[in-house]
Amino acid sequence: MNLPIRQSARAGVPRESPLWRSAFRLCGAPLLLGVCLLAAALAGCKPASGKPGKPALDKSGKPVATNAAAAAPRVPVRPSPVAVLPPGVRPVPASALQRPFARTNALGFQPRSGPPGKAGPQGIAPSAPAAKAGPQGGAPAAKAVAAAQTAPAKGGAAYADQLRRLLASRYFYPVVTVVALCLSFGAVSLFQFFKSRSAATGQAGSGESAPKVAGQATARKVRRVPISSCNVLQVGPEARQIWQFTAKGRGFVLHREQTTPVGQPLPARIVAKDWRNLWQRKLNIAWLPPEQVFLRVAQFPVSNFDETVSMVELQLEKLSPMPATQIVWSIRVLPHIQGDLQTVIVMIAGRNAVEEFLGKLEGEGYLADRLEMPRLDQLQATVVAGDGAWIYPEPGSGSPAAVVAWWYAGVLQNLALITLSHANRGANLKEQLLQMAWAGELEGWLTAPPKWHLVADPRMVAEWEPALREGLEQDIDVIPTLASAALAALTAQRVAQAEPEANLLPPEYSVRYQQQFIDRLWMGGLGALIGVYLLGLLVYFAWLQVAEMGTNKVEQAVANLGQSYTNSMQLKARFQVLKDRQDLKWAALDCWKAVAELLPDGVQLESYNFNDGRRLSLNGTAPVDQSKRLVDFDADLRKATANGQPLFDSAAGEHLTYHQGVGNTLTWSCVLELKRGETL
Repeated sequence: MNLPIRQSARAGVPRESPLWRSAFRLCGAPLLLGVCLLAAALAGCKPASGKPGKPALDKSGKPVATNAAAAAPRVPVRPSPVAVLPPGVRPVPASALQRPFARTNALGFQPRSGPPGKAGPQGIAPSAPAAKAGPQGGAPAAKAVAAAQTAPAKGGAAYADQLRRLLASRYFYPVVTVVALCLSFGAVSLFQFFKSRSAATGQAGSGESAPKVAGQATARKVRRVPISSCNVLQVGPEARQIWQFTAKGRGFVLHREQTTPVGQPLPARIVAKDWRNLWQRKLNIAWLPPEQVFLRVAQFPVSNFDETVSMVELQLEKLSPMPATQIVWSIRVLPHIQGDLQTVIVMIAGRNAVEEFLGKLEGEGYLADRLEMPRLDQLQATVVAGDGAWIYPEPGSGSPAAVVAWWYAGVLQNLALITLSHANRGANLKEQLLQMAWAGELEGWLTAPPKWHLVADPRMVAEWEPALREGLEQDIDVIPTLASAALAALTAQRVAQAEPEANLLPPEYSVRYQQQFIDRLWMGGLGALIGVYLLGLLVYFAWLQVAEMGTNKVEQAVANLGQSYTNSMQLKARFQVLKDRQDLKWAALDCWKAVAELLPDGVQLESYNFNDGRRLSLNGTAPVDQSKRLVDFDADLRKATANGQPLFDSAAGEHLTYHQGVGNTLTWSCVLELKRGETL
C-alpha cells in the first residue's frame, strides 16, 4: 500500500499570476470576440443612403420602403412673424394648445369680437388682424408647440427605423447567436476559474495552518474508478520507453510498446486524454529515476492505514535526510508481518527534483497521474530464501546505481542505494557495502555474514558482477531479473488496486492536470459546437446565395419576357374587343328578331335602344284592352333563345310597366339585359 504525499509548506511552488490577469487571459478572448461580432452586425445595419432632405432610392428610382416618416421629403419651414393681437383679446394658453384633438390653427381660435352677423363657422367671428395675417401669420405659439412635440416623435421614429433595419438584416440572428455562445462560454469559464481559485486557496490555507490535519484529510478513502488502459513511462538518458497496457479481466495485457528519442514529443494518440476518458479511464504512470529517491525501512506496530500514516509522520523528521518542508514522500507497507510489527518502506524525494522531472514530462506532452519506483515491484517479486543482501542494478539511470535490500530473519531490514564509479570499482563498492553492514551490526539486525545476490539482466550482470567479486572476494549468486515490460505490467497491476492518491505526485499538480483536462474538454466541445454552427452558417449562406441566384434568374427572365408579355396582353385585349363587337352585331339582330316575332298584334313599338352592349330598352303604346298580352309579351321575350341558348337574363333588368296614356291607349316600357359574361 502507498501513502499520499505529505508536505508541510509550499516551498518551490511557481509564483501565480495576478487574479485579474488570469481571468482576462481565460475569459477575455471569447468576450472580445463576441463584442467584435456584435459591432460588425451593428455596422452592417447602417442607415439607408441618401442626402439630407431626400429619400433613399432603389435601382428603379423609387423611395426605399423602410419608414414612411423617413422616406417622406423634408420641406423647410420658414419662421412665421409674431401675430399682434388686438386690444382686449387674451392669448390662447399653451396648455390649451397641447390638449388632444385641440385646434392649433390660428384661424380656428379667434377672439369673440365683431358683429354677430359676420360670425364665421362655429359662431366665432374672425378678427381683422388675424384675417390680414395670412398663412404666415397664424398661431406662431401653436407652431412652436407642434415642433416641440414633433422632435421626440422624429427621434423615436429614427430609433424604430434603425431597429427594424437591424432585425431585417440576415446577419443579425447568426451574429446574436454567436455572441450569446461567446458570452455563455466566458461566464462558465469565469465561474470555473474562480471556483478553482477558491479551492486552491482553501487547500493552501489549510496546509499552512495545520499540515497534519491536511495530511489526514488527504488520506481519506476515495472511490475507485475502473481503469481501461494504463501507460508506464521510463525516462532514460537517450530515449523514452513507454508501455501501454489494456485491462483484461483482473489484469493488464501489453497492447503497445514504443521508444521515443530524447527531444521528440511522445505520441499524443497514446498518452493524451480525450472524451473517452470520462467512461474509459486512462492512467499515466512515470518511473522516477532511482538517484532522486531516498528509501528508508522502518518497523511499526500492526495497524490500519490511517494509523500507520500518523506513526510515519511522527518519525518523518528522523527518517528524512532533508527538511520536511522541502520533500514529498509516500510509504508502502510490505505484507511481511512478524509478531506485532509490520515493515514499512518510506520513499522520500526532493520537491525541487520532482518538480523539475514533471516539468520535463510536461514539455514532452506527458501529464503523469502517478510517480512510482519500479524496483520496489521487482523487490516484492523476488523470492527471498535465507539471510543476505540482494542487489538490484538500475538499467535506465544516468549513472550506474543499484538498490541493496538487506533481508534477515525473513524481514526487510534496510534499503540503500549504491553507485558504481568509473575507477576503482571494486574498492568503492566494498567501502559502501561495509558501511551498510557496520550500521546493521550497530542496529542489531546483522547477526551473520551476508550472502550476496545480484538480480539483473545479462547486460547488467556483465557490468556489475566483476566489480562485486573484486571488492567482496566472495561468490555472487546471479538471479535473472524481470524484463522491463513485465516490471511495467506489475506496476500497472499494483497501481490499479492501490489507493487513488497513493503516489509521489504533488497534489497541486494532480489538481492542475485535472483542471487542464476539464478545460480541454470544454474548449474542445465549444470548438466543435462553434465548428458545427459555422458549418451550418456556411451551408445556410451557400443555400441563400443559390436561392438568390435562382431568384435573379427568374426576375431576369420575367424582365426579358415583360415586353412580349405586355404585347401579348394587348393583342389579347384587342382580340377580345373585336370578338365582342362581332358578337354584339349578331346579338342586336337576334334581339330585333325576337322582338319582331313576339310583339303582339295591335301593339306598337316606338323606341328600340341597345346600350352598353348588353342593355335593351323598349318603349311603345297599346290599346287599353291589350294589357294582358303586354304582360305575356314580357314573359315570352325573357324566355327567348338564340342558337339554343337563353338570349336574356330573366332575373335582371326591369319588367314591363304600363300606364294610362292619351285616349284609350297604354304607354308601356321594359328593360332587358343580355345574358353575357363580358361587356364591350
